Amino acid sequence: MTKADLIAKVAELAELKKTEAEKVVTACLDAIKSILQEDSKLTITGFGTFEVVERKQRKGRNPQTGEEIIIPPSKAVKFKPGKLLKEAIK
Repeated sequence: MTKADLIAKVAELAELKKTEAEKVVTACLDAIKSILQEDSKLTITGFGTFEVVERKQRKGRNPQTGEEIIIPPSKAVKFKPGKLLKEAIK
């Protein structure tokens, strides 16, 4: 599913025009991004939790040469689904 597909689905379910649904979806995604930048964690009850985690520096291998390299520390977003989402998918 793409962002355009998501917009179409939101427009259908909320009985909105696609342009209105696009504004809603874009605003929601921007809000999630902003919250994660500021607070590092967002919990949506029944849906799940988004959390920014720190990855430590680690060793890896260049797949082309087999040479050992150092992978620098980084941040990543982790998602843990909530109970209601897990049950809905079963």
